[in-house]
Parts: sequence; structure tokens; C-alpha cells
Amino acid sequence: MPETVKIVRFHKTGSPEVLQFDELPLPEPIHGEVRLRVKALGLNRAEVMFRNGQYLEAPIVPAKNGYEASGIIEAVGPGVDPAWIGKTASTVPGLFSLNTHGVYGEVAIVPAAALAEYPAQLSYEEGTSIWMQYLTAYGGLIMLGHLKKEDFVLITAASSSVGVAAIEITKAEGATSIAVTRTAAKKAELLKLGADHVIVSDEEDLVARVKEITAGKGARIVFDPIGGKIVEALAAASSKNGIIFEYGALAPEPTPYPLFTALSKFLTIRAYTLFEVAADPVEFPKAKKYIFDHIVAGNFKPLIDKTFPFSEIVEAHRYMESNAQIGKIVVTV
Repeated sequence: MPETVKIVRFHKTGSPEVLQFDELPLPEPIHGEVRLRVKALGLNRAEVMFRNGQYLEAPIVPAKNGYEASGIIEAVGPGVDPAWIGKTASTVPGLFSLNTHGVYGEVAIVPAAALAEYPAQLSYEEGTSIWMQYLTAYGGLIMLGHLKKEDFVLITAASSSVGVAAIEITKAEGATSIAVTRTAAKKAELLKLGADHVIVSDEEDLVARVKEITAGKGARIVFDPIGGKIVEALAAASSKNGIIFEYGALAPEPTPYPLFTALSKFLTIRAYTLFEVAADPVEFPKAKKYIFDHIVAGNFKPLIDKTFPFSEIVEAHRYMESNAQIGKIVVTV
């Protein structure tokens, strides 16, 4: 009898409960692909949006899901170096479609180009928790933002895995981070993680606090995955010639364009995703090396908030939607 494996798919969009375990024949890699025996999955907000039918690409049901997996390569397709077989690697988001190569499963078929070896000191759980967050933060702060030591960086949704990565990168570059979180519950942890300042937006005036922290200058770089009404406050908190990176769309309401503030401060308000980094043949290798080297040096340490077994992937999605986490949610397979 042919071997079968469990692959998580959804046959309609909706709440976490639409995720189901489908028993499917063991897939074989075709040209340019590998089969990864999955050991751990790193969850991302994009996957929740994809499951809800609210992402950059529409799901084609029955749809796979998942960008980040770590594990052992057990088979390669034509055109792929067989030396990959037996190696430990993780998948890099932005180099494949969730419809064709989602990684939620006991195995995952992925393009060989989307593989990266990670530092041997990391566990499977940590190895699946690096590329999305650090590449996203690198692209905004380093590649496009040209972060300098004298800069103030305003980081919203700072307790997310990308937010924590942005705090670490800001610290590594000697700049000053201003983390924003909605409630005081996460303030102490964000300071412990290296944030220079924390603003509790439900209790404090964001604009006034940024002006106080920066002695009236404002933040030159704003790193925001929320959008919506907060953009007006972020523009008011920006410095002259500042740049606001909008790398997500967590807010349910439309995002206004703060025209007069932007005109008066010569602001750049820029849409950005990590796909820009992954698609750049010059910057992508530089980004991977930057992340790898900082992990080895101990400057970056992937923060795992909670781990769930594969059988509880629905619970893991529910937990992500609760917004209670600080760092990465991981599923072990």
C-alpha cells in the first residue's frame, strides 16, 4: 500500500476550524523542488489572512497554507543537487505561493531555491522562526531605511515576531527603538527584550511621547504592520524627511493618507513586504548572511512564545488570533 501523509488544507475560507488534516499520497518533488520531512512550523499572520481569504493572493480550495518549516530534506527532484538530501534546512517565505507550496504537513514540497541552512546551534523550533521576521525587518530597516546610529525607530505591534526582530536589529545597529504596544501587559517584556522605550498606546498619547523621547525631532523610521487610522498619528510622530513603512494590514478600517502632514514634513509613506528582499538577487544573499552572522554572534535570538503539537494546529491559529503572544508561535510535527 502506498505511503500516505497528513497535509493540512482548508476547503473553504473562514475561522481556524476550517483547517483540516487530509490524508494524501506521499508527494514527489518535480523539477527544481525538494521534499522536506517537516519537524517544525512557524506561524505567521499572513497565513491567518490567507485562511480568511483576505491576503495578497486568493486561496484556491482545497488550499494548502504555511510559509515557514524546518526539517530534513529527504528527496530532490530533477535539476536539484542531490547533496541536499539528509541536510537540515528551513524554508524562506516570499519565494513560493501558498496555493502551490504551503508547508503545513508532515512533509512539504518546496522549491529548492526557497531553502536555507540555518546555524547549527538552533533547534528545529528556532530554525523555523527566523526568516520571516528577520528578513521583513532587515528589508525595511537596513535595505530600504538605511538605518543609522542617530536614528529613532518607531515600531508598532512590537510584541509580534517581526516587531521583536526590528527591536534586535535597531539595537545591533546602535540606533534607538521606540516600541508601541496596546496594553501595559507586554511593556516589561519588551524592555527586557531590548526596546529602549515602550509606549502603551491605550494609556499614553503616542505623538506626545515620541516627541518627548526624541526631544521634538520625531522618529525618522516608522515600521508599521497595522495601517488604518493609526497612520495619521504615525505621520505626526515622524521626523522631517521621515519614512513610514506599511508592511501589513491588520486594521479592519481603510487607511487614510495624511496628506498635509506628509507635505509639511516631506514624508515618504511606503508599502513594503519581504517579497522585495527575497526577489532581489543582490540584497537577498546579503540579508541571509546578515541574519546568519548575527544569530551566530548571539545578537539575534528567535523568541518562541508558545509551541503546539501538529494535532493542535487549529488551537495554534486561535492563539495567534488572540494577539496574546510575544514572539513566534511554533507547531512541532
